[in-house]
Amino acid sequence: MARKTITAIDVGSSKITTVISSVEDNQAPSVIGVCSYPSKGIKKGVVVNIDDATNAISESVMAAERMAGVTVSDVYVSINGELVTSLNNKGVVAVAGAEITIDDTYRAIENARTLSLPDNLNPIHIIPREFVVDSQGGIKYPIGMSGTRLEVETHIITAPNSYWQNLKKCVEQLGLNVFDVVFTGWASALSVITDTEKELGVTLLDIGAGTTSISIFEEGSVIYSGTIPLGGINITSDIAIGLQVSLEDAEKIKVHMNDLIENKTKAKKLSNDSTPALLRKIEEEEPKLKKGDEIDLSVLDIPGRKVSKEMLKNIIEARCEEIFEVARESVEKAGFKINMPAGVVITGGSSLLKDLSKFTQGVFGVATRIGYPSGLSGMVEEISDPSFACVQGLIKHALDDEVDVEATKSKSSGTFKNRVVEWFKSLIP
Repeated sequence: MARKTITAIDVGSSKITTVISSVEDNQAPSVIGVCSYPSKGIKKGVVVNIDDATNAISESVMAAERMAGVTVSDVYVSINGELVTSLNNKGVVAVAGAEITIDDTYRAIENARTLSLPDNLNPIHIIPREFVVDSQGGIKYPIGMSGTRLEVETHIITAPNSYWQNLKKCVEQLGLNVFDVVFTGWASALSVITDTEKELGVTLLDIGAGTTSISIFEEGSVIYSGTIPLGGINITSDIAIGLQVSLEDAEKIKVHMNDLIENKTKAKKLSNDSTPALLRKIEEEEPKLKKGDEIDLSVLDIPGRKVSKEMLKNIIEARCEEIFEVARESVEKAGFKINMPAGVVITGGSSLLKDLSKFTQGVFGVATRIGYPSGLSGMVEEISDPSFACVQGLIKHALDDEVDVEATKSKSSGTFKNRVVEWFKSLIP
């Protein structure tokens, strides 16, 4: 594979993140440009104002281009929303010759995708899970095998047509070609879940600002994908109501919560809204803070307020418990279970809340860890925490495709065949 550039845009409810990476043979993608811009026109993962969303995406892309010193044309974009859902379906075909070929696998997958969906739904991912050759299951790479009957188990992720059409319109108005739209949960899983966890069975909860994406894996394959319309914004709202502060101050409290509770208010860049003046004030006030039951919010420029640590923790834990219970109900309604043998991995910006992994473990009764994205090199300092799991996963998804951009600008059946071929290549050690 010749050197090329891959561009990913994570369209979130709180921020639009663009990452431009350079890819060369046998090397990890190197980040050469990155920008996170406050999200506008996006609510709970869905475009609600095309002009505002287009402008926010434009600002993010242009800033990343300036940093990278390149102009991009083809992009991978994340998609999310409450009505993103999934189902598992199988396709069966008779093998044409003495051996199973790429054409046979392509026909089997095409057969699996010919299912009856409501007119408003569009399949955004058709992921082969395993193949069955003459009743022999558990096959990941059937090409070259002998058999007369080929069956494929697929995982199909769907989204309303309006979701991806509006998102695509926002990006294309900037003169960019949407090469692929990728479910947020699937992208995040690519950057934070290990192969061992997938094989044993694991659940990923990507807790974003407006939504929580769910992906469940078993025996190395994804078996469930979904989204619930709850996230960090709901936690911020609860803090605002419970402590009787503005939403802006509530967000500041949430972002600085770990340091406030532990009284470790070190002068460092704690969040995007931190200023040198605020950091100096925190340093000055630190000696006054005592280990105890109260937090002095004056260090965050919220005058005359002291709140109970226990009260703040209870507010946050109550909302997190609701998020987890709604996620559990959604998964069980589909016939699956959320507490898998390898446990639960939480990622997304809200996963950094103090002791959330321990709290999550108590709710689900299985081991829990925070998922940090990995696999990229270069300028990764700005995108190293869990809130950037999706955008890093978009780059890895694009790399797995390994399809020449010029050859894939049309969504022809030939292109789909190429993707099937490349998917098989990714299974070979």
